[in-house]
Order: sequence, then structure tokens, then C-alpha cells
Amino acid sequence: MPVPAPIPVPPQRDVPAAETSPAAGHAADLTVLVIEDDPASGITGPELSAAAGTRVRIRTARNLTEAGRLLTDDVDCILLDLALPVPTAGTGTGSPFASGGGGDHRPEPAPHRAEELAVLTHVLRIAPLHAVLVLTARDDAELAAEAVRVGAQDYLFRGELDARVLSRAIRYAVERKRADIAQHQLTESGLRAQENARLERGLLPTPLLEGSDLSFAARYRPGRSRALLGGDFYDTVRTPDGTVHAMIGDVCGHGPDEAALGVELRIAWRALTLAGLCGDRLLSTLQQVLEHERQSEEVFATLCTVDIAPDGRRAGLCLAGHPAPLLARHGSPARLLPYEDGGPALGLLPHARWPRRQVELGGEWSLMMYTDGLIEGRVGAGSSQRLGQDGMVAMVNRRLEQGLAGEELLEAAVTEVRERHGGELTDDVAVLLLGRDPERIRRRGRSAPRPGPASTASVSASAQRPPL
Repeated sequence: MPVPAPIPVPPQRDVPAAETSPAAGHAADLTVLVIEDDPASGITGPELSAAAGTRVRIRTARNLTEAGRLLTDDVDCILLDLALPVPTAGTGTGSPFASGGGGDHRPEPAPHRAEELAVLTHVLRIAPLHAVLVLTARDDAELAAEAVRVGAQDYLFRGELDARVLSRAIRYAVERKRADIAQHQLTESGLRAQENARLERGLLPTPLLEGSDLSFAARYRPGRSRALLGGDFYDTVRTPDGTVHAMIGDVCGHGPDEAALGVELRIAWRALTLAGLCGDRLLSTLQQVLEHERQSEEVFATLCTVDIAPDGRRAGLCLAGHPAPLLARHGSPARLLPYEDGGPALGLLPHARWPRRQVELGGEWSLMMYTDGLIEGRVGAGSSQRLGQDGMVAMVNRRLEQGLAGEELLEAAVTEVRERHGGELTDDVAVLLLGRDPERIRRRGRSAPRPGPASTASVSASAQRPPL
């Protein structure tokens, strides 16, 4: 390969402040690292500063090893001579910028151009966050295109350079590199968000109510910004004997660790319920799971469980430090179920017990289970007063008088709580609504096909994964 003429960018020299300081309102200063083994007189720093309208500082390195030492975080652009030799393995990688920031997965040069672009690929590997301009004495359009494809911001022919062209190329290269990095980070952030969303949606429960006549609805709003899961959790399953079991709980705290623990407790509850455990035995076992999985002994969880008899008229209720459910019977206002005989939250007392209370539901009813995020919202923007359980009961009764039920009732209740609070709630909110409507059951019975050998009972229309 013939030896090219030296690139006309000199070593940095001291320049008086008056000569290089940009006028007020001009762009920020630029620092350029020139990597060239034989710098000679040519375009000077002051000339570049004048052409760019801002101060341009020039550093020079005679080889890639020296460039690695000069490549600090204030360098904006690298001017690279393609004629430089590539250092042997194990040298020239002393830069603190030798990894990260989009340097991975760069395209490799075409095989017939690999040797000519070896120095460029080396620099791109040790300086993934910097704009790189390739300088060469050869006017080769194909090589220029390949250099840009590999990762350079531009390819400059020495014979066509002057101060104005070079300053403009530096400025454009810096801005393009910043835009590339921003786009790369945005794309990575979007992919991570999509992956997290798919993961968290997969962790939300799908009610197992095959064959049940009960209706189901739920609402879930995490308090964590841009999260789909919080420390609240719930689930509903129907066991082979026809009993419908429902649960709602709340792990103290709002971070990802609490969300993960909530998922573990929910899955454990489902497995234990399907295995036949109920009441105190189930909660004692869940406490063991909590004690084993929690990050700190200070972590606890509140829980409310109900098991509804196959005929839908009676239920067993267990409370572990959790707010009591709200029961609305046909023709009567909603009221809180008794909560005096509840036990402590899971994780507080090592040998606690949780008594099971029998509750008469009646023939037509709605049962609302919720976490404390629903009742701890404020009653007005700027107010210090909380909604509380009494305020929630009054709010639900107003909505019932308007004829709302099921999904519409939950959506209206959660929306009103947020509006009265004056914006998004800071705590997680989970609300679960189960109901029994004899008239709807009769209509379904009249319209259902006769059972055949291969037929199965239909799932309640709203027993699906709840919307967020």
C-alpha cells in the first residue's frame, strides 16, 4: 500500500482565549481527537473554531495505544487516518470506553475490505460512544460506503478538505452520533418495556371458574410508575366439589420485590386450595411460604379469603389483617362483613391462628373484596382526609342505586376514587367482585344446550383475565 500524504490537521497548540472563545449564544465547545502518525501543518485549531463558530480543541495521538489514553469523556469526535497500523492483540485497548453503549453487535466489514478497515473496527470497538470521521488520501466511494456501514459517521477525502468542510463534518458527525445513541437507547428501553409487560401480564391471574354460575370482575392498578404489577394480588378458583374460593392480599411496600412476593403467595394459594386446604391450615402454610421467601423479617402481608358453597348461598370468611369485604344483598344496601374475629397479618406472629367465620349470603348478592389502596385515597385534592371504609360503602351504595353492577360498578368506583384523590393513587389498588344473580342463572339454564357425553358447563361470561 502506498504511503499517503499526511493529513493536514496539526497537533494542538495553545490558543489565546480571545482567539478561540465563541460569541455568546454559540454552540458548546468541541474537543476533537486526531489519530494520525505524522501530523503536519495545515488546518489549525483557530481556523476550525472560526469556521465552526465555537471553540474547537484538538488533541493528537500518533497511534491507537496513545489514543486509548487520550480518549476521555470530553472528546466529541475522532478523526481517524485509515492508514494507521492496527496494534497487536493485547495492546491499544486501555480506553475506559472499551465496552457498552451500543458498541456490541456492530456489522463486520466485507471480507475484501476487512484489512483496509481494520483500524476503524478497532477504534469503534474501544470508542463505541464517540463520533468517528474517517480520513484518507484515497477517493474511494465503495470504501467510503463500507466505512459508514460499519459504523463511521462520515468518510472524508483529504484532498477536498478545508476548515469549513471539516468543521461542518465534525459538527454533523457529533449530532448524528448523539441521535444514534438516543435512538438505540430508546429502542432498547422500548424492548425492555415490552418484555416486562409480557412478563407481568403473564403473572396476572386467570380465574378458574369453569362450571360456576357466579359472575366475576376485577380491577388492578399498581402504584409503581410504569409498572403492571404491585404488591397487591388476588385469585379465584373453583374446586371439583363446586366450591368457589377467592382471595385478595397485599404485601407491604410497592417495589418489584413486593410484586414478586405477591405473585409467589398467589401461586402458592392456588396450589394449596386446589390441594384441598382451606381456612387456618391454608393461611398457616402461606405464612411459612412468606417467611421463607421474604427479603426481611419486617415484610408482612394482609390477606382475605372466602370459600363460597356450591349452592352460592353461604361462605366461609378468613381475615389476616385485611379489610373486611363488602356484601350487597338484593334489596338491601351494601355493608361490611364482620371483621372482629380476624387474625393478624401473615408474617407478624409465628404461631398465629385465623378463625373461619360462616357468612350467609342469600340468593342474590354481590361481594366486593379490595385492598387498602381503594380506601386510603383522599376525599379531595389537597385534603388530608382519607376516604376510609365508611366513605367507600357510601360511594358503592350510590353506584348501586344508579343500577351499576359488575365491570361497570368496579370501573366507576375506581375512577371516582382517583378523581376525588386528585390524580393517580400512590398505593396499589386491587378490587375483586363476585356475584350471584338467580334470574341470570335461570336464563342461562333455559338457553343452555342439553348436556351430552362430551359437553362441559360454560364459564361465566366475565370470568376472564381482568383488564388493567
